[in-house]
Amino acid sequence: MTDGHPTWQAAALLLARVLIAALFLGGAVQKAADPAQVQDLLAGRGWPVWLIWPALAFNAGAGLALIAGVAVTPAALALAAYSGVTSLFHLIPEDPWQMTIFVKNWAIAGGCLALAAAGPGPFALTGRVRPPR
Repeated sequence: MTDGHPTWQAAALLLARVLIAALFLGGAVQKAADPAQVQDLLAGRGWPVWLIWPALAFNAGAGLALIAGVAVTPAALALAAYSGVTSLFHLIPEDPWQMTIFVKNWAIAGGCLALAAAGPGPFALTGRVRPPR
């Protein structure tokens, strides 16, 4: 046991945080490396193209928070909402590839909600662990 969590559960929470964070950190890097692609998506939906920069900062900050185990519940809740909103860019029923991404975004939102409910687990920089239920 690690602070009330069986060792495998503590390791699973850490791995879940890192894997989900990797997706959002990768998204931040992609936005920085090729902003035109995301700006085209935004413009195509009538959204201001400057939104790429706060989205990049949010992706990076929330991803780092998950890895560090800091503010996991609010970060994961915000990422779940972000995943739901960004799924709308892929809601193109006539394109099976885009529909797969649409569904994948909702699956990621579900993983974020599970992280929000579970909290950081014992492997976190905060030093505080949510008591087991």
